[in-house]
Amino acid sequence: MEQTTEKTVLAAASFDEQKYFFAPQFSALPQQVQEEVHILCVSLAEKLMCTFLIGFLPSGDLYFETIPSAKTADFDDIGAKLELKEIQRGKKELLKALKLWFLVFHTPQGAQLKEQLLTKASEQENGEEQP
Repeated sequence: MEQTTEKTVLAAASFDEQKYFFAPQFSALPQQVQEEVHILCVSLAEKLMCTFLIGFLPSGDLYFETIPSAKTADFDDIGAKLELKEIQRGKKELLKALKLWFLVFHTPQGAQLKEQLLTKASEQENGEEQP
């Protein structure tokens, strides 16, 4: 498992292009979570009239990025920041779950944790089967 030192985009939506992108390497996320991310990205891109990106930093923390639309000269940077703060409050559980999922399935530490849990489970199974 390769750990990157750069941002990894999870999803993006463009107001200008009316397009949505979801990174294929995250297709193992539950469908309901993918749909929530889709709705979040598209609604923010439309509301803020920008291209909106959500992704992961190498630490597992989520980042949000807004890129103002070329079609509008009056991008409200302060309004965008307030909207992102509201998302962080209102979608706290979703964001927390995304971070945890990323840490477990896309970092070397997560791979080690999975291995330890599988080993422990296997040992418990073997211990229960023996008299």
